[in-house]
Amino acid sequence: MYKKEIAARHPRSKEFLYAFSRQHPEVLREYRDWLTRMERDGVTQELDEQDERLIAGALAHALRAIAPGDAQASEYHGLMTGVSEFIFFPSLVHPKKEHEINQGRKRIDILFENGATQGIFFNLPVVRHLPCAYVPFECKNYRTEVANPELDQLAGRFSVNRGKLGFLCCRNFQNRARFIESCRDTLRDDRGLILPLDDETVQRLLTHIELGQRREIENAVSQLVAEVWAG
Repeated sequence: MYKKEIAARHPRSKEFLYAFSRQHPEVLREYRDWLTRMERDGVTQELDEQDERLIAGALAHALRAIAPGDAQASEYHGLMTGVSEFIFFPSLVHPKKEHEINQGRKRIDILFENGATQGIFFNLPVVRHLPCAYVPFECKNYRTEVANPELDQLAGRFSVNRGKLGFLCCRNFQNRARFIESCRDTLRDDRGLILPLDDETVQRLLTHIELGQRREIENAVSQLVAEVWAG
């Protein structure tokens, strides 16, 4: 009964997976033949859970293949657009790359609409009163870890109407505890809730999906929120 209820509320799987696989060929090159065969055979209907696991594995492999640094910054940005859409659907939807704000004076790397009807992305505005009609993602393909300037940049994209929740995507942390403290400072100063999304975290989320444990995504995001909020 539980699985049927989830499927009814979130008809993600199959139509979404097919559309996703066609819209993000750059992150699914290893499955090009598989996708081409589906198209040739007219498979435009729903895909099954095994296909979702394959896509999760392909995305994890693609992330590992991108080297940190300026040379592959654009590739990392494009990949994280697909990765974040895949991981957070159906709560976060309709991603827009390089979204302009403030009459074009600023840009957001990726901007999602918050379409959640339950779970943490629903509870943040309804229960915790944190506005997040839209959720920005900033992508930093740095060799070194992100720090306060990157936090301040993302906080500068927040507003009451747009939202005050965002993800900072980066490759790794040398001192994750210090970064979390900076996120707590930002929240305490009422400048918004910023959550870290480093490679280790992304790989863990994709592994959940590969193992057929997509419901663990909700738990993982809730833990990230609690980690920052508790401070």
